[in-house]
Amino acid sequence: MDHGLFGPGSVTWRVMGEPILLVGGFRALLMQGLHPRAMRGVAQNSALMDPAEAWARFLRTTEFVRVRTYGTSAEVARAGARVRRIHSRLTAFDPDTGERFHLDDPDALRWVHVGEVDSYLSIARRAGVRLTDAEADRFVAEWRDAARVVGLRPDDVPGSVAELRAYIRERRPGLYLAPEVPHPLCRSLGVSLNLSLPARLLPLRPVLPLVTGLAFATLPRWARRLYGLPATPLGDLWATATLRTLQAGIGLVPAPFRYGPDARRVRRITEGRAA
Repeated sequence: MDHGLFGPGSVTWRVMGEPILLVGGFRALLMQGLHPRAMRGVAQNSALMDPAEAWARFLRTTEFVRVRTYGTSAEVARAGARVRRIHSRLTAFDPDTGERFHLDDPDALRWVHVGEVDSYLSIARRAGVRLTDAEADRFVAEWRDAARVVGLRPDDVPGSVAELRAYIRERRPGLYLAPEVPHPLCRSLGVSLNLSLPARLLPLRPVLPLVTGLAFATLPRWARRLYGLPATPLGDLWATATLRTLQAGIGLVPAPFRYGPDARRVRRITEGRAA
């Protein structure tokens, strides 16, 4: 059977189905927001502050993540080709250099990839998802194949937790909030409060600002400072305790209701192979 990029036995399949990873997805977007070119590319090519458009954009992003994680090789190839085609055609202006750049700028793509992997891994471990250090390294290495989907070479992205941390340290001096882009805190909270949701999802609206706030709280202290937010060890403890409490509460929900369709399917596949 064609399991796409990952498959049974992968750490990715075991981790990505956890509902708590929703916080990781929001955190990944906040990490992206600290790379000026990555953020300018998004800001100049999408309706960032339009709540009517935000839900559709969120669905497109989550569908890409879903296909890349659980799709067949053909499905992943189609999704990747579409994303690479869009990135190669769209451009944005960098006022720091006076240049126009394409959205497939490798440096920006690499930062987005690292921010995503770091966010998923960080949220999973802080929430109490059981991962050994070796499994965490495997998770990072597995996502090298995912880098190829957006046009990066696997060898150009970190392959272990140590490499991931070293890359982030190396990039930190060049990270800042682009001054002409709406502040992500105001944007995120504003969109989440006024998001145009389908009627069946309206009960989720009060939860979204809380998820956004928790995502900000889980950022590294240096990143919170760049956003102009408090950055203390007490804040770190609060964020970790909140994640663990949420994960424990989610764990009380029966598996058929706790996991989405893809996560339930891969659990059946994995359990069948173990049997």
